[in-house]
Amino acid sequence: MTDGLSAPPAVGGGRLSLVPLGGVGEIGRNLMAVECNDDIVVVDAGLMFPEQEMLGIDLVIPDITWLLDRAQRVRGIVLTHGHEDHIGGLPYILPRLPVPVYGTSLTLGFLRSKLKEHGLLDATETHVVRPGDTVQLGGIAVEWIHTTHSIPDACALALHTALGTIVHSGDFKLDHTPINGEPPNLARLARLGDEGVLLLLSDSTNAESEGITPSERTVGEGLSPIFSSSPGRILMATFASNISRLQQAFDCAEAHGRRSLVVGRSMLNNVTTAQELGFLRVAGGSLIWPRQLDGLTPDKVLIVCTGAQGEPLSALTRIAAGEHPIVQLQRGDTVIISANPIPGNEELVHRTINNLYRQGSRVFHSSRHKVHASGHASREELKLLMTLVRPRYFVPVHGEYRHLAIHSELAKAVGIPAERVLPIDNGTIIEVDAEGIRRTTLRAPAGYVYVDGLEIEEAGDVVLRDRRHLAQDGVLIVVLTVERSTGMVVGGPDLVSRGFIDESSTESLFDEARAHVLELVSRLRPDSEWSVWQAAIHEGLARFLYRRTHRRPMILPVITEV
Repeated sequence: MTDGLSAPPAVGGGRLSLVPLGGVGEIGRNLMAVECNDDIVVVDAGLMFPEQEMLGIDLVIPDITWLLDRAQRVRGIVLTHGHEDHIGGLPYILPRLPVPVYGTSLTLGFLRSKLKEHGLLDATETHVVRPGDTVQLGGIAVEWIHTTHSIPDACALALHTALGTIVHSGDFKLDHTPINGEPPNLARLARLGDEGVLLLLSDSTNAESEGITPSERTVGEGLSPIFSSSPGRILMATFASNISRLQQAFDCAEAHGRRSLVVGRSMLNNVTTAQELGFLRVAGGSLIWPRQLDGLTPDKVLIVCTGAQGEPLSALTRIAAGEHPIVQLQRGDTVIISANPIPGNEELVHRTINNLYRQGSRVFHSSRHKVHASGHASREELKLLMTLVRPRYFVPVHGEYRHLAIHSELAKAVGIPAERVLPIDNGTIIEVDAEGIRRTTLRAPAGYVYVDGLEIEEAGDVVLRDRRHLAQDGVLIVVLTVERSTGMVVGGPDLVSRGFIDESSTESLFDEARAHVLELVSRLRPDSEWSVWQAAIHEGLARFLYRRTHRRPMILPVITEV
């Protein structure tokens, strides 16, 4: 705000740095490091699902090299809520950065389930906090403030430092009629604004959306007429961690005499955890096992599953393709996709919807059919948070760069001077001291770290380049048997190709290619290293094949000596 609206808080002594290692300029992979003098606190540690060109990659997590170089000063990881893009990276990060983790009951319930799967539960120090609690981590006191999102037990954070208070909104919307728990604690945010807030970090995901985000309760209102008008089974796909959405689905099923089957390991784990912790209430006998499906008529069944983003291995995608081991689509089924596509996932979602229609299903999806409500604040809510908190400085987070830029303009519109508003990219290090806020010339490593199966591949660009090469032009293997002492070819060359050209077209081409390989190796000295032979075959054959086919397959020469 301008100085006439609110006296800015005094900035204390020392140095404060913000280091975003993920979640800035992108959707997902959220991780923000806050460094104050000798202490570092990490806010969230999430994952991002792979983009289409990341062939074979399962997950993408932040690069924590900057943290590992300062591991002795990292006091802990504090969590805002239990979504994958905020906690999903921890099973891969904690083995390399074994520090305490703090979060609310449901957040840690979901995390502990993940840690147990990875065999890390006993080795990880976790601490449950409640909204209103404050934990001292070195020179930084972290306070959890109740907010609302599309998952219960979500919190904003106030990090009280020697230089002033930083408010981190986490993912939020201002839902005054939440499905679970109380409305957001706006009173505490306003009191912090009265006391003086140095810096606000705020969720930018919905900065393009005008007005106010609808309450989660509107989804229940949208589901009810669909349940009433559906003569067959209902399949509903949503995020496995969207407990408030699942609560409304189960309530609606019970009201219309349906019993519910939960499909998918992650969703079943989350439902069990949420029930045990009291965040999900399901009437006795309402949940069924797969073997009970045959005993129910279609109009008595609700199937809830993952796959609202069209993920290739998710339950709904496999159901739509007719490849699921438990659920097969039937004529007359109604499918509800209770989510909007994450940017970049639109094609996958549309492909799944097309497959559902091909199998004769009715499909309801997104907020257009009132079966989804965003969990993120729209423009009026973003402006309200800024006017309540009244920060001296503002940094937008959690969103693609256009979201950050638009959010920055909102901040200026409500009175924060332009020189105090800093949209940033991952890896940009910001410093705050008595002289002001500024981007430094230093950058932290903030590239993608790929999780491929059980392996973490930090040099994954090379792997992905090879996979793209294979996907585009295929592979050609050249097998040659050579008498070591004379350099005479005694076997082959044999050529084996996959994904290169149609086999019916290869006979004459491969005859020429074999002759070309023999000509290439005839020019080599018998005592040359095999690496020289392999390089000659690779380079010469690549030129030959490009002249003939205008394609560049991956060529793998294999030389066996006798």
